[in-house]
Amino acid sequence: MKFTEDKLKLFAAPLSETENQKCLNAIGMIRDSLKLRGFTDDGKSVSRLYEDTYAYSLEMRSTSGSGKIKLFIQGSYANNTNVRTQSDVDIAVVQEDVFNTKYRSTISSSQADSDYGFTVVPTSLKSFKDEVEECLRYKFSTDVERKNKSVKVNGNTYRKDADTVPCKRYRDYRNDYSKNAENFIGGIFITPDEGPTIVNFPEQHILNGKKKNNETNTYYKKMVRIIKNIRYLMSACGYSSSDNVSSFGLESLLWNIPNEIFIKYSIYRYSFDEIVSYLYENQSLIASYKEVNGIKNICQTAAEAENYRLYIRDLKKFYEYDI
Repeated sequence: MKFTEDKLKLFAAPLSETENQKCLNAIGMIRDSLKLRGFTDDGKSVSRLYEDTYAYSLEMRSTSGSGKIKLFIQGSYANNTNVRTQSDVDIAVVQEDVFNTKYRSTISSSQADSDYGFTVVPTSLKSFKDEVEECLRYKFSTDVERKNKSVKVNGNTYRKDADTVPCKRYRDYRNDYSKNAENFIGGIFITPDEGPTIVNFPEQHILNGKKKNNETNTYYKKMVRIIKNIRYLMSACGYSSSDNVSSFGLESLLWNIPNEIFIKYSIYRYSFDEIVSYLYENQSLIASYKEVNGIKNICQTAAEAENYRLYIRDLKKFYEYDI
């Protein structure tokens, strides 16, 4: 399929101000629902987690105990790589004072909670996800839908559909050799209703994506939006390979491409062609590519890596720029 410069510029366009305001409204509504159940923001306003991002955040605390939570927008809206206006906005609701740990354990060197003065929190009859769902239903009633990993609040003309993700903090101490409680790699720990627990690193993703975008004169996120839009087109045209890769994965693929590839041309259709060619010529590297967080591999299995190779080969055939 041939793509004109104007078409690619349309694909590359960032989040509109209307969409941005709906994201702000969504996190504000989640905040208000938690206030009804004993949390306060102490008058603080929603702010940006990092400058030049849409990763809005807010810290709250329990008025009746020591509990602390943090709300922040994650995912494609936070990273300003969203391409579908009907996409849900992901809002993490993180328990800051309760966390899961990962310790080093070898014959010569091991770690334990006692090394850091941590105590195990007793198991509660009601999970944190249950508590968050209760808050949301109290305010939004039938607009709330419990999902496996999240609690969804259906949107309206005022706010976006919001996938609220209740989770704990995650602390990886495996590289700490001094028993320093602050020396960890931090993430979020998600406990689905079914299936294994999940560890993600959304804050590192947001920060690394911002850095990459600055280093490529903003071409990184423009090219991410283009490849996401083209993926949907390929799916509509019957390319099954586009259904076996994720938008998150494609964003991560491009993050691994050297910066100079993005800034070789100022014309979008040439720049994107350069990216497609680089991916096609370096398919052997995909298994070693990291997510944008720089911590986890994009592909956990050989089959997943092959899915991305198949997609890249189809993309090479599909993409053609219009001179």
